[in-house]
Amino acid sequence: MSTSAHLPAESAQAPAGPARTDGTVTDRLVEANRRYAGDFDDPGMDARPVLRVAVVACMDARLDLHDALGLELGDCHTIRNAGGVVTDDVIRSLTISQRALKTRSVVLIHHTGCGLEAITEEFRHELEMEVGQRPAWAVESFRDVDQDVRQSMQRVRTSPFLLHTDDVRGFVFDVSTGLLREIDPTD
Repeated sequence: MSTSAHLPAESAQAPAGPARTDGTVTDRLVEANRRYAGDFDDPGMDARPVLRVAVVACMDARLDLHDALGLELGDCHTIRNAGGVVTDDVIRSLTISQRALKTRSVVLIHHTGCGLEAITEEFRHELEMEVGQRPAWAVESFRDVDQDVRQSMQRVRTSPFLLHTDDVRGFVFDVSTGLLREIDPTD
């Protein structure tokens, strides 16, 4: 996986669009994409994951899911958000993944040291005070990562929109060791 430390700030290629001189991180990402596209060969895949699995995980930058799970391009659908919690939008994505794109398995991955353990729903109130509008979404903060994985598994298993709820498993990824620890849904 490339990190921003591996993205050069400049390129020998001329930019395809208007030149930017401020050298933002987005400029670096766009330049990296130009290099990627220069060697890109269309793999001829469709949107259906080869392994028929959808992975729901936290957006934390320390989780390189493809590497950690031995996945290749096209193997899975990856759905990420703050905390990897199962929200209405995650159910929406899983429903499309299952019903339109034929996935059957769901893997949920939370992790140690998650930022959602450090904030509370008070965050919404603070935002309301700052911007004058209360967010429509919940923060979904938690104190017990194992229990939150169980809650996420339960949300998937009880959703009336999902066709396949028999193969739903939840894990906690240890950011220090890289190992997954499976969570028993009944504990």
